[in-house]
Amino acid sequence: MTRKYFGTDGIRGEVGVFPITPDFVLKLGWAAGCVFAREGRSKIVIGKDTRISGYMFESALEAGLSAAGVDVLLTGPMPTPAIAYLTRTFRADAGIVISASHNPYQDNGIKFFSAKGTKLPDPIELAIEAQMDLSMSTVNSAQLGKARRIEDAAGRYIEYCKGTVNGNLRLKGLKIVLDCANGATYHVAPCVFQELGAEVIEIASSPDGVNINLKSGATDVTALRKVVEAEGADLGIALDGDGDRLIMVDHQGVVVDGDELLYIIALAMRAQGMLSGGVVGTLMSNFGLEQAFKREAIPFMRAKVGDRYVMEQLQAQGWDLGGESSGHIVCKQLSTTGDGIVAALQVLKAMADTGKTLAELKQGVAKLPQKMINVAVPKGVDPLGVSAVQQAVQQAELQLGDRGRVLLRPSGTEPLVRVMVEGEDSALVVSLCKELAGAVEKALSGLVT
Repeated sequence: MTRKYFGTDGIRGEVGVFPITPDFVLKLGWAAGCVFAREGRSKIVIGKDTRISGYMFESALEAGLSAAGVDVLLTGPMPTPAIAYLTRTFRADAGIVISASHNPYQDNGIKFFSAKGTKLPDPIELAIEAQMDLSMSTVNSAQLGKARRIEDAAGRYIEYCKGTVNGNLRLKGLKIVLDCANGATYHVAPCVFQELGAEVIEIASSPDGVNINLKSGATDVTALRKVVEAEGADLGIALDGDGDRLIMVDHQGVVVDGDELLYIIALAMRAQGMLSGGVVGTLMSNFGLEQAFKREAIPFMRAKVGDRYVMEQLQAQGWDLGGESSGHIVCKQLSTTGDGIVAALQVLKAMADTGKTLAELKQGVAKLPQKMINVAVPKGVDPLGVSAVQQAVQQAELQLGDRGRVLLRPSGTEPLVRVMVEGEDSALVVSLCKELAGAVEKALSGLVT
């Protein structure tokens, strides 16, 4: 069945524009509450990031859930992976995160976790959407849900994060610059690294409701690189607004992205005998990462873009490690979803175990030059099904041979197709991408009547 509201990562959009409106979120809370309450009295954990609109949507969700007879546990600002963890530890029936992740403050969204801390199963999402079509009602007063705040939510999550690494890990002598993106990790991430002994220099850790992800965090490490170099730090850690992404910077200010972090963690896990099977990347993972894993005899496969699809492949393969170039890293033995702090700790542990710097640990990945161009797609057209487009792709692939790859990927949020070329020869990659994008644009423009 086609979903009306849920996307690959919950429901997201601009605040005040349907469906990200108070009335819709009120009814969404009620509908979800009705579905979860069918098995009897239930409780749901609600967390949020630091957007100013979070207060409004938190109240709306609380009211809707209460009207359905569901109890609510409020955490206040907390990272998305923290809500997945707290949902499990409180034996709640579901968790809800109010966040638009790495988007600017004008956007917001609603994401659900199951009782196991994983994405909701499709039948549950469809049941909630079906309930949305019904008229809202309220249980009698004696059955209304109650709300209370989890006062020690931050402390619980800090201890959980520290518990994902060996109890002997000490970060004393390590100087870290930590960029919290003025988001949900601002009050927990510094504590994690400080309590393990590191000297932490905080930036973008003073949220005001509108500065989340603003020129900071995992999507913009410009400021982080400058501070790392100026302070002579050992490395920099950048999290995004809801704490599920990680990008790092080495002591020279060089960016270490999700592909390289995935490689570092995979080799560390293998050295500990903890790497079960192989590693899942995505269609956007650099070809150099695939080559690096091939040299290490570590199985590698690609999922569709999105941490949801990475997790699906991990479950299907029975593997434990996967991630995206953007910094979503899933360590399935440790967490049920992408967790920036947990992933950073795995990298720091690898540094401690090997005595190597971050720059040295990433040396095994020789990333290939990559070029991407977005091409507009006419409404109702599947660009991958157009024969002229297919022929253009085949021509590009012939020129690359086994020295690179071509990818055409329709955007999940915009009327665009992303044309990407990777290869060993940088000049060839750029020229091929431009030629291919031009051929795709010409083929698609010919379909407009």
